[in-house]
Amino acid sequence: MTKWTIDQSHSNIGFSVKHMMVSKVKGQFDAYSATVEAADLSDLTGATIHFDIQTASINTRSEDRDNHLKSGDFFDAENYPSIKFESTNISKSGDGYAVTGNLTIKDVMNEVTFETEFNGKGTNPWGQEVYGFEAEAKINREEFGLVWNAALETGGVLVGKDIKISVELELNPAAE
Repeated sequence: MTKWTIDQSHSNIGFSVKHMMVSKVKGQFDAYSATVEAADLSDLTGATIHFDIQTASINTRSEDRDNHLKSGDFFDAENYPSIKFESTNISKSGDGYAVTGNLTIKDVMNEVTFETEFNGKGTNPWGQEVYGFEAEAKINREEFGLVWNAALETGGVLVGKDIKISVELELNPAAE
């Protein structure tokens, strides 16, 4: 098994959620780490995948909103500094993969499946093989204890329940 790590300058962990029932707020986490162990990254079925995302690194391009998301109303970053994902099963799904695993937010763990696409492999200017993947999943934030909301005078709520998670990864061999 070869160990691979994320090239953070060519990767992104993002999300989107309905705002005021009419638009979407998008954001990302700026600090995270991940390892993938696999015999061959062009066939993920035998791989193991681990992510550790720092909740305090949330970035929605609004300092006030980011501070609220870091507070006890949402991620409570002081007491729950990371979001974790650990794969439990990876299977072929059409042209891609279904990567199923345990996602833990605020010590609440639920099974989540990411629909994952292999974007190909190449060789970077330093002679290293690199692999690219994209993955998406949808979660109900309330199932992870992220239940804060506010009713709108016009009906509906300020923040939607469903969160779309989007992951874009470029993987490099881990340093020995």
